[in-house]
Amino acid sequence: MRRSDLVQHKEKDKGGITRTSQIVFGERQHLLRVLDSLEGTDLPIARLQQERRVLEDLIHARTRDLNQINTAWDEKIGLVLSADAKPEMLEKLVKQAPEEDFYLLRLISEHPRANSKTLNKLAKHPYGAIRENVARHPNADAGTLTWLSKDRSQPLWYLVAFNPNTPTSLQRRLRDRLKKLGETQLSR
Repeated sequence: MRRSDLVQHKEKDKGGITRTSQIVFGERQHLLRVLDSLEGTDLPIARLQQERRVLEDLIHARTRDLNQINTAWDEKIGLVLSADAKPEMLEKLVKQAPEEDFYLLRLISEHPRANSKTLNKLAKHPYGAIRENVARHPNADAGTLTWLSKDRSQPLWYLVAFNPNTPTSLQRRLRDRLKKLGETQLSR
C-alpha cells in the first residue's frame, strides 16, 4: 500500500472524512493478520477466546463498512481478480461503483483487460493512483492520454510520455519537457 493510499478525503458537503474502500480494506487485512498471530500464541484459553471474539467483531464490522461503500464488495473484487474477467464486466463495475470505492477502481485501472472506454472514465477519477495506472496502461487510447498529459496537479505527463499509445508529437513534447527538467536539475 502506498503512503498516498492512506490519505482520507474530506466530503464536500458535510466537512467530514470519507473512509474509502482502500483504507477500510487495509484495516480489515491488518485485523486478519492480528487474528492469525493471536492463534499461534500461548495465552490462557479465556483470554484467547475473548480477544478472538473482539477481533472477529472488528473484522465483520470492516466487511459491513465495505458493503456499505459498494454492495457485495468482496464478490466484486473476486470478479475483477478472476482470470475470466471480461472487458464488458469491468466497464459495468466502473459504471456502478461509487467514487469512494478506490480499491475496486484501482484494481480495474490495473487490469490488463480494461478497455479504452473504461480507462477513459477512470482517467477522470480524483484518486491519483487510478489516474497514474491509466496513464501507463497499454489499452489507454490517444485521447485519454492527451487529456491526462494536461493535468498539472501531478506529473502524469511523465507516465504519458512513455506510453506507446501516446501520439508521437505529444511524446516528443513531453520528452523534451523531461529533458529540460533534467538539464535544470543538473545546472543547480
